Amino acid sequence: MPVFLIDEARRVFENAHAPYSNFRVGAALRCKSGAVFAGCNVENVAYPEGTCAEAGAIAAMVAAGQGEIAEILVLADSAVPVTPCGGCRQKIAEFGTPETVIILANPSGEVGRTTLGALLPGSFTPAHLAGKS
Repeated sequence: MPVFLIDEARRVFENAHAPYSNFRVGAALRCKSGAVFAGCNVENVAYPEGTCAEAGAIAAMVAAGQGEIAEILVLADSAVPVTPCGGCRQKIAEFGTPETVIILANPSGEVGRTTLGALLPGSFTPAHLAGKS
């Protein structure tokens, strides 16, 4: 597991705003350029309106002018490492490829590893919009 990604995910995990679910999540991604961006979940009293950690990291990446995800690590407050939600899988697909590595971790260090293609086969892509009327 890339140490710099887990360190970044842990740093923002501690800042997660999760007063309603008490389920903190931190995410860190590495772009193909080598740049690293992180995000944490931010809940809202109008639950479930909020922002996932992965979406926060992706927003930071885009705001910095980057756009190609090489790998992303998701650190969740769970005994078993969790995968990104369906919406975040599609967000990762916007900037990744089926080969994009997704690393799953929890606070005790348990780790899993998969790819975007394994988590989101048949994702909606720009090719689906080609030729629309």
